[in-house]
Amino acid sequence: MSDLQKVPGTSADLQKVPGTSAIRHPTPDFLRRAGRILNSGQARALLLTGNLHDLFPVPEDRGGDDDYRPVIDSLRRHWSVSGQILLIHEVNGPIRFASEEDRERLKNAWLRWRTGRDADQLAVDRMLGGRRFDRELEALADNFDASLRKAIGNPTVAFELLRQLCLCSRFAPGGEPILPERLLIVIEGADLALPEAPLHNLAEADRRRVGILADWFGDPGFLDADDAVVLLAESRSLLNHRVARMPQLLEVEVPAPDLETRRRFLAWFERRHGEETLVESLDELAELSAGLSLQALSQLLKGAAHGGEPLDRGHVVAKVEEFVVSQLGEDVVSIAKPEHTLDDVVGFRRLKAFLRQEMIPRFQASGSAALPGAAIAGPIGSGKTFLFEAVAAELDMVVLTLKNVRSQWFGQTDVLFERLRRVLEALSKVVIFIDEADTQFGGLGEAAHATERRLTGKIQQMMSDPRLRGRVFWLLMTARIHRLSPDIRRPGRVGDLIIPVLDPTDDDRLDFLRWVLATVDLEPTPAVLERLDRATQGNSAAAFAALRSNLKAHRSLAAGAGRSFTIDDALALAHEMLPADIDQTRRYQTLQALVNTTRRSLLPDPEVREKDRRAWSDEIRRLEGEGLA
Repeated sequence: MSDLQKVPGTSADLQKVPGTSAIRHPTPDFLRRAGRILNSGQARALLLTGNLHDLFPVPEDRGGDDDYRPVIDSLRRHWSVSGQILLIHEVNGPIRFASEEDRERLKNAWLRWRTGRDADQLAVDRMLGGRRFDRELEALADNFDASLRKAIGNPTVAFELLRQLCLCSRFAPGGEPILPERLLIVIEGADLALPEAPLHNLAEADRRRVGILADWFGDPGFLDADDAVVLLAESRSLLNHRVARMPQLLEVEVPAPDLETRRRFLAWFERRHGEETLVESLDELAELSAGLSLQALSQLLKGAAHGGEPLDRGHVVAKVEEFVVSQLGEDVVSIAKPEHTLDDVVGFRRLKAFLRQEMIPRFQASGSAALPGAAIAGPIGSGKTFLFEAVAAELDMVVLTLKNVRSQWFGQTDVLFERLRRVLEALSKVVIFIDEADTQFGGLGEAAHATERRLTGKIQQMMSDPRLRGRVFWLLMTARIHRLSPDIRRPGRVGDLIIPVLDPTDDDRLDFLRWVLATVDLEPTPAVLERLDRATQGNSAAAFAALRSNLKAHRSLAAGAGRSFTIDDALALAHEMLPADIDQTRRYQTLQALVNTTRRSLLPDPEVREKDRRAWSDEIRRLEGEGLA
């Protein structure tokens, strides 16, 4: 069996070709894995998924440097080897051969297969049959050419023709195959030709194509032969389940470019374009461009070269943010850019000290010393989001805010997750910020939808993936911590650190009172603070923010009317504002935050006793008996 690829070396660095100045790149790892699977006979049907719409190294035969081209060009160059005929079916295009010689070889084999004769018999029949037999052969040749023409823009015809070519390849009258070379068939855009949907919802042509591939890949003759088929699709989830779930179809993922791949590409680009790239440090650019595809990186470099402007950190970061959002969609993810820090957060003295001294350093650490993430629990209106947006700003990392990872479209949730995973694996350090996390993830129980179970399970795997430890950090905000899957809340995931954010008390409460008075320039004397304290009993952080906003507005109205704004006005307004009837709900959420907290020092009383914790659980059960959950 011939090799699928000529491996030029294993070094991560560019290699010079001896005797020349030409530069060669190592063969991409995904091509090595695909070659091992097909050459070993593990599978005759292979699915390439992932980062397919990127640039890949293409070996150059004419003495020059390697080039970077789309994946089809890279496959064509790496897999066009002796002893193998490569056929590529392009989306809305023809079936292409690597060379005209390969096309003629396959055409001759087709003629022998259709006539049922070996080479000797065919020669005798040609001699004895005269012009009549020649006309029959011409008709068969025309049929071959016509079939190739009909396959253009018609994937159903193309799939059936390709299947028949594999049958032709296996034809061996007298024990000798009529085609010594093996066939390697690459089908581009398989997810477009074999869309995922229940069979009864598919168009007739779609059902026909699914049936062709199911028969093709399940044929024992195909499995025992030497030919192979490679499907290209962004995700296995986009491929029709009748094909995607076949055990005969193995998958190889094309990853997003890692640091070394980006560094090699930058060195190649600089060599080709010289100083036009205006890049001072390739190593720094390789680090900053984490998350970009080589296609996007090429666009960035060409834009800088054409504009003649230095390519600074801001340009690169903006391009990374734009690319990440384009991959996942604006309705799924945004790049968080909090402008406030912990110094801007009112109250939470003890919690802010903990965040600065323990949590932030452990998020900035790497390896086993790093935290995988944290869950932030507390009642609605307690200030969770504002507080941890400030934490995100302090971390000085890329912050992705997940807004909606559960797609309304059938099968799209799995695809979005796979795109997210590829983005996260490519970034050097990133914080995943998820507000209302209990609504983003479902459970794993039988009552949960199958899509929710898959999503939750995959997120859990990522949280505890050792490859992402110290690189990806999860911040999950929720007022309903009990609704998060217990598997998400266990140690090794965000269960390492569950932080309560509760209503302000003691000194924190005084900080909020002073903050409220400062907006209307009222002196926070002890007497004034005491009066306002009595008027705002039970206020949450959100309630204090609402009061402060109203005070500011009424002070402006008073100034417009030519009168001063006094403490009595402030107290009257505080008395006027009635809280919504959500006390029981907030109490239930507070209790859930308390019983799930993983740090004793973050509880209102760090010396809490076990009987107090049992009392909280008893109260939770009582409130649940009243219909709260």
